[in-house]
Amino acid sequence: MVIRLLIRTFAIPKDINMYKIITFILVIAATACHVEGKSTTETLQDSIVVTEPEEHHLSLLIAGDLMQHGPQIKAALQTDGTYNYDECFERVKPEIERADVAIGNFEVTLGGKPYTGYPQFRAPDEYLQACIDAGFDILLTANNHCLDSRRKGLERTIEMMDSLGVPHLGTYINQAERNSCYPFLLEKNGFRIVLLNFTYGTNGIALEAPNVVNLIDTVQIRADIEKAKTMEPDIIIALPHWGIEYQQLPSPQQRELAQWLFDNGVDHVIGGHPHVAQPIELNADSTHLVAWSLGNVISNQSKPNTYGGYMVRLELTKKDTTRLSDCGYMLYWVSRPSDNGNKHNYRILPIDEPDSVLTGMEQKNRYAIRASMRRLMERHAKGVRELKIKD
Repeated sequence: MVIRLLIRTFAIPKDINMYKIITFILVIAATACHVEGKSTTETLQDSIVVTEPEEHHLSLLIAGDLMQHGPQIKAALQTDGTYNYDECFERVKPEIERADVAIGNFEVTLGGKPYTGYPQFRAPDEYLQACIDAGFDILLTANNHCLDSRRKGLERTIEMMDSLGVPHLGTYINQAERNSCYPFLLEKNGFRIVLLNFTYGTNGIALEAPNVVNLIDTVQIRADIEKAKTMEPDIIIALPHWGIEYQQLPSPQQRELAQWLFDNGVDHVIGGHPHVAQPIELNADSTHLVAWSLGNVISNQSKPNTYGGYMVRLELTKKDTTRLSDCGYMLYWVSRPSDNGNKHNYRILPIDEPDSVLTGMEQKNRYAIRASMRRLMERHAKGVRELKIKD
């Protein structure tokens, strides 16, 4: 019946081959078919999908100098002969861990016993573990104290970090090791970030072969930057150990080197060494951030402005391009056992820790360092806001 109707409707000759008729029917049916309520033409159009680039996000937290003076070592000593630093980082640990990647300057050596503080630092191994437990993911080792316990200390520090699985950069057992892992490539959340770390010197202590320390040598740094560019990074961050101790403003040499780094392809510069906070500046189009000095993370120093500092937080966004979508700094200060009546170990505390939990001496010291650092930032910081340390 259907075939007779088709013959009449489409004037198909009666003597046509039946196979051809069936083929004709199938063609007509296919032309009129719908898939899930859409025509074939619509379905083909819908299958051509233009995908938007995926947006990636990464938060970086960078902190200053992780020191260990003699009184700090003594305060951490337990009755069983081990060392415990848990209380030191307790109040800032959640903030450090909140970042996707946290970086700090490990300004001591792990040269083994006897442990010593200033002027030549040999810290207990437990201090390294405490820094890792506090949330630091990457440690910098190029600083003026990296040779305090000579070749043994440099190599043992690297070996301890390797044994605990913490990435590091700045010093190397030999040139082959440096060649294989420097510049340092950080791959995280879809980003490729190159880190550079170098120091102005080693306190006059001679380097012993075959060890390598990254120094502020513009010929070498230029070569490192060019190598970094071949690694197809989204950004390059330099982390220099530079400046003049206890000076709250950057030196002309710091400014000159920072501009040279930017001119040669570095995106951001985050520095340390002066043991006091220096300002942070972001240029108008948010392409170059420079933090001249983050100050000490923790130490026993008591000179004006040395018992505080700031952590800088960078928020990166990557879609078609990589940009610094937000950044801020977080102020803190250090309470010593002599300040808190020996009730606590050395503690890194948020700058606005309530007076109700502080002794009178802690309140006095906190007020002084807070007033000084905020005055510095109000006068000299550019384009970057203060953030609160969160619990």
